[in-house]
Amino acid sequence: MLHRRLLLTGAALAAPALFTPRRAAAQEVTLRLHHFLPAVSNVHRHFLMPWARKIQEESNGRLRIQIFPSMQLGGAPPQLYDQAKDGVADIVWTLPGNTPGRFPRIEVIELPFVAHKRASVNAKVTWELFDRHMRPDFAETQIITAWAHDGGLIHARREVRTMEDMRGLKLRFPTRQAGEALKALGATAIGLPVPQVPEALSQGVIDGAVVPWEVVPSIRIHEMVRNHVGIPGTPTFYSASFILAMNKARYEGLAPDLRRVLDANSGAVAAEMAATVWDEQGPVVEEMVRRRGNSITEITVAEKARWEAATAPVVTAWIAAMRERNIDGAALVEETRALVARFGQGVS
Repeated sequence: MLHRRLLLTGAALAAPALFTPRRAAAQEVTLRLHHFLPAVSNVHRHFLMPWARKIQEESNGRLRIQIFPSMQLGGAPPQLYDQAKDGVADIVWTLPGNTPGRFPRIEVIELPFVAHKRASVNAKVTWELFDRHMRPDFAETQIITAWAHDGGLIHARREVRTMEDMRGLKLRFPTRQAGEALKALGATAIGLPVPQVPEALSQGVIDGAVVPWEVVPSIRIHEMVRNHVGIPGTPTFYSASFILAMNKARYEGLAPDLRRVLDANSGAVAAEMAATVWDEQGPVVEEMVRRRGNSITEITVAEKARWEAATAPVVTAWIAAMRERNIDGAALVEETRALVARFGQGVS
């Protein structure tokens, strides 16, 4: 009897060791994703939440992503990338343009009259360029994906039809290159993270902003200005790039099968998911603004040619600045334009 009890006791003591590998294989992880827009924003509702759900489902509930909008984990939008680098957040959605000059190569898609008018094309272009050239600029984090939005518009308190109408307008810009382009057109360019736009408008700090349609409702810009001016066709006046960046140690610490789930929802797959939000929600927002009675116009093709000529020195100056950093900016511009033409073929 004593011998049987000893055997049972030995089996019980051995049981945890037997089950430990299974528990390790069934690792459950919750990642915190931090971003700068409110939960009502289109990107939060139509990209980040579906993307997080997809990862949770494909990992059988073992990899969860908890999203914190509106900078709920603290800090300011320009600090988001460092929050991912330092582990304040596990994943961040942010604009490289929030920290001008830090990520030089991705600026190529933000140059005036380089990007396509559709986000689906810009996302493919940006990820292709990123995969080929840009990883060294982001070596401190694990980049899940990178993309760029559709053609941005000028939203202002007064009507803009010509370059002359831009003179003296105080306009918020999202990236350094967009700011330089606005200056070349005669505007006063003011750099602000997009969440600060409503307050800046209400206090008269700015007369308007350049943003794509997608973000308009979440910052209520259509309630504060009545004029919305687009640029016809491709190339478009400006685009801004985005990244999903993850803390490197957190990524490398995931179980291999969970990393595979995340990897399967990264890169071109995630970029395409994100771009769909801009391309699908842009027309929805435009129609909502139109029903409100706001003025929606486009500059003429002839006027666009004037704008392209006026902003060409911005591209030239960027190429020269890249040369000083031992980066072949001219080759990057040429490659970007070729990719826009290739991926944009047949896209209206």
